[in-house]
Amino acid sequence: MSYRRTRAIFLKELRHIVRDRRSLGLALAMPAMMLLLYGFALSLDVDHVPVLIYDQDGTEASRSLARQFQGSRFFDVLGMVQEYHQVERGIDRNDIILGIIIPRDFGKDLKAGRSSTVQLLVDGSDSNTSAIAIGYAESVVQGYSMEVRSDILNLKGVKLPPPAVVAQTRVWYNSSLQSKNFVVPGLIAVILMILTGQLTTLTIAREWEMGTMEQILSTPLRPSEMVIGKMSAYFVVGLADAILAFVSGVTVFAVPFRGSLLVLTLSTLIFLFGAMLWGIFISAGSRSQVAAYQMGMLSTFLPGFLLSGFVFSIDTMPKWIQAISVLVPSRYFVTILKAVFLKGVGLSIIWPQIIYLILFTGIVYWRAVRKMNQKVA
Repeated sequence: MSYRRTRAIFLKELRHIVRDRRSLGLALAMPAMMLLLYGFALSLDVDHVPVLIYDQDGTEASRSLARQFQGSRFFDVLGMVQEYHQVERGIDRNDIILGIIIPRDFGKDLKAGRSSTVQLLVDGSDSNTSAIAIGYAESVVQGYSMEVRSDILNLKGVKLPPPAVVAQTRVWYNSSLQSKNFVVPGLIAVILMILTGQLTTLTIAREWEMGTMEQILSTPLRPSEMVIGKMSAYFVVGLADAILAFVSGVTVFAVPFRGSLLVLTLSTLIFLFGAMLWGIFISAGSRSQVAAYQMGMLSTFLPGFLLSGFVFSIDTMPKWIQAISVLVPSRYFVTILKAVFLKGVGLSIIWPQIIYLILFTGIVYWRAVRKMNQKVA
């Protein structure tokens, strides 16, 4: 492989990128735009759950329970209603997620030392949010129950015995439990996979459509030199995208960065090589830009969002889906970014993911060169 010929195709492609200022500006702006849009819009935090309370009892005890929900940061009590069907209507109209019905004789039963029940009416159309809301509500009710029990025992002159076992929780790496610290690193990996793959997907297909490939083939340029030269030109743009995405994640979203900048740089360079070579491979197999674009979106966007572990846990997927996700490079880069950003680990921990990205890059490069040989032949 000749350095001179590779450099020539690199400069040719770089001039083409610079001349097309609109596409260049869009390529540089898209990562920041997508990160801001998805980073602020995609939140897994469940708080300020809209609630309506139907208090059938109207005693001090029932009002005290209602105040427990009003004082919780996880609930946003929209009001007190007078009829059961108002709670149902609120759920049907998506105005509320949770309805709390306090039955008659609630306060009377508590004063008599009898247990009482509280109905939690939950909108189950979003199972994840509903399950979390139920957990929050049950926690509030249990806390209120402990207060009532303690007051009753104090009136009888009996002290409430301490619990036999107390769990002391210490959260590592994301002590505030903010979903943005989990979402943004994974989002950066998915965005880079989509954009960098798309940058190179059209490059060779465009040469065939414009009729310039025959001129290129008349030169002594080898397929490996064309692959490396074209990829290197777009690699500069992809590297700028990565820097913008990382800076936005740390400055705009205040995601903590605890790892090594050297490890982050090394893993990002390997991932970008692999993602762009994948785009070259797709482009080499297509003579139409439309077909190349569609195949590029299908092979980067869907696997990046669905099979990378960015949104959906891979461990809960069916076994055959888990087997397919092994082939998705963004899965490993998502793991690397979360480990480097939040845990601050080094190569001693993430070396298996690095090795996979290196293997993926090597295999895709070999396939892209072979595909170019077939096209040339």
